[in-house]
Amino acid sequence: MTTMQPVHTDANRPGSPITEADLHAYVDRQLTPVRHAEVERYLTERPDEAERVQAWQQQNLGLHALFDPVLGEALPLRLPVARRAASTPWRALAAGCAIALLSAASTLLAGASRAGKAAGSASAPGAETLSGFAHRAAVAHAVYSPEVRRPVEVGADQEQQLVTWLSKRLGSPVRAPSLAALGYDLVGGRLLPGDQGPVAQLMYQDDAAHRLTLYVTREAPRVGGAQQTAFRFGREGNVNVFYWVDRDFGYALSGAVDRTALLRIAHEVHRQLEPG
Repeated sequence: MTTMQPVHTDANRPGSPITEADLHAYVDRQLTPVRHAEVERYLTERPDEAERVQAWQQQNLGLHALFDPVLGEALPLRLPVARRAASTPWRALAAGCAIALLSAASTLLAGASRAGKAAGSASAPGAETLSGFAHRAAVAHAVYSPEVRRPVEVGADQEQQLVTWLSKRLGSPVRAPSLAALGYDLVGGRLLPGDQGPVAQLMYQDDAAHRLTLYVTREAPRVGGAQQTAFRFGREGNVNVFYWVDRDFGYALSGAVDRTALLRIAHEVHRQLEPG
């Protein structure tokens, strides 16, 4: 595995002011030992900055859980390698790309649909390989569910403002199902970039701090002109996902919880969002 070397720049010299670049390099472990210690002292004196850095570290952990298995995959048989020496630049490039992806969560979210393979048969046992909006929902869950201080943009204490804002941005009414009877309370929600426009993410949490996210998008796929109205199940890393399409909306319920429990919650979400 390629090891990142410490960054040696004028901005990162010992004693120079701590910059945004220093903080990102700290998260990515690219600083020299002396500069690393300086940044740690800086964060100790500035709790707000420490919270930001912790959020980036949590995002990296979530993204590692989703994408680290890809780094261990063998090269496709159809990809010719003419000489052994030629594989070294490829490996270095692959490692560099992986690190860049993990350091840029927004880029991953925008391009996650292109990273998934086609979904498997709906009748196949076990989990499907996620693609499209379901895959983007799993990535968004892995990125935002570990957040401690800023998991959402608008909290549940402003639920009416939240659904009004999301409805306006999506161009159609968005509702936040009540899952209190199943042990989950609304934390709040946020707006995310989709493949073709904005999407909404609503977050719920139980008493044990287990979190679920409901991904709502108007990028609803159709097969042969018909919408996929049945529940489908997939898994990405440790994130289970039930997803379905109802009229013009696609929904994906994600969480690192038991599949049976997640299905029960998905049925309740569907019941509350069903017309009438």
